[in-house]
Amino acid sequence: MSAAAPPSFPRRRESTAVRALDSRLRGNDGALTQTHYFVTGTDTEVGKTLVSCALLLHLRKTHARVVGMKPVAAGTTPDGDNEDAQALREAGSIRVARELDNPYCLPLPMSPHLAARAAGQRIEVSMIVDRYRQLAAQADAVVVEGAGGFHVPLNERETGADLAVALGLPVVLVVGLRLGCLNHALLTQEAILSRGLTLAGWVANRIDPAMQGQDDNIATLCERLRAPLWADIPRLPQAQPDSVQWRPAAGHPVR
Repeated sequence: MSAAAPPSFPRRRESTAVRALDSRLRGNDGALTQTHYFVTGTDTEVGKTLVSCALLLHLRKTHARVVGMKPVAAGTTPDGDNEDAQALREAGSIRVARELDNPYCLPLPMSPHLAARAAGQRIEVSMIVDRYRQLAAQADAVVVEGAGGFHVPLNERETGADLAVALGLPVVLVVGLRLGCLNHALLTQEAILSRGLTLAGWVANRIDPAMQGQDDNIATLCERLRAPLWADIPRLPQAQPDSVQWRPAAGHPVR
């Protein structure tokens, strides 16, 4: 019996707004002159902020104006800011208004739709896209860090996946290495590709030192994820963004 053919995924049907943004990102020769990514993860607490900050530092080597964006942050410091949003600001090279790089800063550390409801707000994907476009007009590289996992609810109808589609950016997947990560990574890839989005690369983050067969799990993902491994982050007591060792494919514009 012949092997089953791999699933085919539809190409993204680009909106007029996305096509207009894409034309602004390309030079006269059609090559991408700006480098923008959407960072998601297999779950919450898998190292998305660490990877996003590391990617910002990496992009600063080849881009003058680099900025991070945390569209939705849940959980604030005593001064009303969010630690993840602060970290992204420190890793970038330009300063922008907080309403641009962190449109929704919600006090309670819980699922975004619940945190917004508790704060008397509703997260609007269209508003996030508008703020992103304002950032894109000021920067050569933008790294957008999603909240939680790819399908985390943002309001009563939309999820992080809807935000990713609305932005139309290449996706970087952070895989937290722990039991169950293979299933989570492959399901997330399916969700990304089935929406016509590009999976640009993925990062292995060894968050569980007790996990057995970590190298074998990474090898399995290298075989099954349809994108290159950009980095393999070892388990460290306090991992720092500037310690991430990027592979050659990481951070290059995706056509």
